[in-house]
Amino acid sequence: MRCPFLLFKHLMDGRGRVGTEMALGWLVFLLLVGNSVVLGNSLNYSILQRCMKDIDTFLWELNQDKPKEYAALMYDSFGKMGSSVKDGNVNQPGSPQQCRSAIGPSFSTQYCQVFLKQGAAQYFVGICVPDSCGVDDVKQLVQCDRLQLNQKSLLSPLPPILTNQSSRELIMTHCMADAVALDASDIACMCVCCVMLAIPLVATLFTALRRSELSSKVNPTIELSHSNSYGTLKTNDLSSKEMNGGTLEENGRIGPAGQCLSLSCVTSCFQALSLQTTSMGVLSTASSSRCENYTSLNGIRVLSLLWIICGHSAQFPVINNLDNYKTWRKAVESSPLYVLTISGPIFLAVDTFLLLGGLLSARSLLSSIDKAEDNLSLGLVANYLFKRIKRIQPLHLFTLCLTISIISLVRWGPYWFPFVEMLMDCKAYWWANLLLVSNLLPVHEICIPWTWYLSLDFQCYATTPLLVYIYRLKRSVFAVVVGGLLVSTTVASAAITARLHLPVFQPSTITSDNYVLHYYVKPYTRYGPFLIGILTGIYLTRKKDQLLKERWQAALGWFCCFSLTVLLIGLAYFLKETPPYPSVAHALYQGLHRPVWALTVSWIILACEEGCGGFIKTFLSFGFWVPLSNISFACYLIHPIFIILYNGMQETPIHYTDINFMYLFLGHLVLTLAVGCVLTMLVEKPYLFLKPKCI
Repeated sequence: MRCPFLLFKHLMDGRGRVGTEMALGWLVFLLLVGNSVVLGNSLNYSILQRCMKDIDTFLWELNQDKPKEYAALMYDSFGKMGSSVKDGNVNQPGSPQQCRSAIGPSFSTQYCQVFLKQGAAQYFVGICVPDSCGVDDVKQLVQCDRLQLNQKSLLSPLPPILTNQSSRELIMTHCMADAVALDASDIACMCVCCVMLAIPLVATLFTALRRSELSSKVNPTIELSHSNSYGTLKTNDLSSKEMNGGTLEENGRIGPAGQCLSLSCVTSCFQALSLQTTSMGVLSTASSSRCENYTSLNGIRVLSLLWIICGHSAQFPVINNLDNYKTWRKAVESSPLYVLTISGPIFLAVDTFLLLGGLLSARSLLSSIDKAEDNLSLGLVANYLFKRIKRIQPLHLFTLCLTISIISLVRWGPYWFPFVEMLMDCKAYWWANLLLVSNLLPVHEICIPWTWYLSLDFQCYATTPLLVYIYRLKRSVFAVVVGGLLVSTTVASAAITARLHLPVFQPSTITSDNYVLHYYVKPYTRYGPFLIGILTGIYLTRKKDQLLKERWQAALGWFCCFSLTVLLIGLAYFLKETPPYPSVAHALYQGLHRPVWALTVSWIILACEEGCGGFIKTFLSFGFWVPLSNISFACYLIHPIFIILYNGMQETPIHYTDINFMYLFLGHLVLTLAVGCVLTMLVEKPYLFLKPKCI
């Protein structure tokens, strides 16, 4: 406190006018600062006083014999302890909607959550307080136990008989804003989504009008075809030119400077972006040209997608929405029947996608090399990588912006807080999604966490040109490099598992943070299946003779395939516990099970391609799988949004039963397929077909 006055005295001791002026300036500054501090303190004090006054009004009314309706609604919206606490029903969400409907005599209301820890139990309680109370005020109300009815706390602790601990600790508080508050980033994301949807719709309208105009020009000439073949030829020639972009002047012969601004360029771009173009083939049951020789891939891709959607439908509610979490966990950890939801090695479906990505990347690059007269140039590699970015990034960025927009606009229920944290991550780390490096960040900082796979896939995809170059250079060197990479990724997975005592699978993402943070999303632990896919793609593309020449070879291969699959799933249940010390068994399983799974799927593809698939090839090659495969990328990106919306808007916890989870999966699946089809045509396909002629 003495420092400002000493400085003022020192300046006054200075000689001349300069010292006096400086002293007066400092005096004015100190007075202003002091006034602002006093004003700020008085403002905070007045806010606190208003909060306490409104709380006293509510509590006074609540303690009357016949309290008014607003007080009854506020009390009724407080969270209260339910049954099955031993099964995990510890959260007390209350009712945000009912809280918002209560209007006091001089205040509105807001819903807040108080996060508490009592022994081993961590839970939250929903409370309804006047909107004049801030987060700090709510903390003081809870810590001082001011919220009471008839001298009994409205936030009663869990009985010691259920938790073996009577004292509790306040962890944090959250308050849900009643009104939607948008910032610049929210508005920017909404604009991006609107623009990306509007462009193909405008292009569709333009193309429809253009075709209508051209048909009106062609129709009158049909009558001339009966009398003047020359006239018919001239008209057809003209209509052909107009369908390709216009007349000679419109086709860019008006000069090089105006070439890219010609009607021909605009028409070709709009046609590429229009639904008339992008809808072609999406719902067709005929295989695309790039998969015409690999028809079994459609079935494998769709079944893997369904596996992932089923797992996420069960995984997301488990994080904080279940009222019988312990019952659910006991069921899925003990029975392989739940391997399609979230037990055992369910996430092997992701390794199937990595395998397919490696196979198709190798085939695509080798096909491009053949078209370039067996020349692997830097330009070809750059074009190869650019095509991949054009394939994934438009829909990826649209999903990112759509998620931010939805989280900003939706009025969430009591389970909204994880999604608000995800929104903050997106606003801070969106650039990682743009650069496709989000999987290298700590998992709690990843924007829209399920997109970590796109970053991993592209990082693996970028290694294909180097491996193909080594393969073409010298086969022996290629064998050494591939063997070294497989050993490295296996050793890395095993070493990390042993060092950090990781489980080999986890029935929920909250079991072990280190599992995801250091192992699950990293390229050096997940590269094995992609590498096996590259090897499979090279072999299938370059093979000259059939590998399976005898029936016994095919029978032995199928026997090994099924045996390894059963072994992989069964061993996961024997090793389900998280080891308290470095475990050799856990480390070996973690290091080997993903590459071995990729080998079994590679065998299925190879056997189907060589005519040894039998009824399995028939099933995987059904035309039914083709349209679902065409929209699979959009479905993968969009399905978690529906799950988040459903879970975040719930006012009560979800009760686990098999029938409940089956209906959740089917509901999410139907919405995903419908919206995935629309987004494929409006966002994904337009940028794939966009090939301007004016370059």
